[in-house]
Amino acid sequence: MKLFVTGVGGQLGYDVTIELTRRGHSCCCSDILTQAPDGLQCLGCDYVPLDITDAEAVQRTFAEIRPDAVIHCAAWTAVDAAEDNREKVMAINHHGTAHLAAACRELDAKMLYISTDYVFNGDGTEPWEPECTAYAPVNVYGDSKLQGELAVKQLVKKYFIVRTAWVFGENGNNFVKTMLRLGQTHPQLRVVNDQIGTPTYTPDLARLIADMIETEKYGIYHATNAGGYISWYEFACEIFKAAGCPTKVIPVTTEEYGLSKARRPFNSRLDKSKLIAMGFTPLPDWKDALTRYLSVILNQKEGQICQM
Repeated sequence: MKLFVTGVGGQLGYDVTIELTRRGHSCCCSDILTQAPDGLQCLGCDYVPLDITDAEAVQRTFAEIRPDAVIHCAAWTAVDAAEDNREKVMAINHHGTAHLAAACRELDAKMLYISTDYVFNGDGTEPWEPECTAYAPVNVYGDSKLQGELAVKQLVKKYFIVRTAWVFGENGNNFVKTMLRLGQTHPQLRVVNDQIGTPTYTPDLARLIADMIETEKYGIYHATNAGGYISWYEFACEIFKAAGCPTKVIPVTTEEYGLSKARRPFNSRLDKSKLIAMGFTPLPDWKDALTRYLSVILNQKEGQICQM
């Protein structure tokens, strides 16, 4: 199967490309960058610079490559910055996705779109189910990802929509890296304890994505690591404990924290039971994923991360 991956410069796109090439698939990947990201050359896959907001460029690229399936990981993900850049965010997350979906329709190709719990308003305490249509995003980022979802559903017959949350991986910035960096210079940190969800490790999610794209079990899925629902505060505590850092974490409410420009959902719980029902292997426990991730980071740093 010939696969096309967007957003290879990001955390998930990079790990998806690694997983697909490991399985022996013919893989072409893309990003806005004129040159391939560092380390991509050793994977043996082709790289194509592509601005997904350019509809003609997307059509030309797909007409030449003619992929059997597209895994769309590219996105504007800076949630706070999105509030001041609505037009640009929509151009990428909504219209860019629609351009890719239209190209998939022309080729009758599969499309897998990465989305987010931010398409919901984050109210309540019940986990959001994949088929729920009570969409009510509370920020520009969530609205843009919802519009992307709707474009995929409208334009593509053979689609997967995978909603995830709290993503962390080796190739890019994330909450874990932020905590470890701040832990080097701050004896204590304030972290919100009223936003609830589950972390997602990109190599684990990449494995599931590869499993999905090899099937015809189309539809909407939710995917995060297993291990129950936690707060950002609890996640931070586990990060410092696992990394051997003495940094003290102080729980605060979102209102007390008060630094974010964009509203964040309080309830990021995602119901993942559909994965098992459809025969997919769920992601491992998030604590196990964090341990594996910190092992990679520690090896890169050649020693202890926090030296306080």
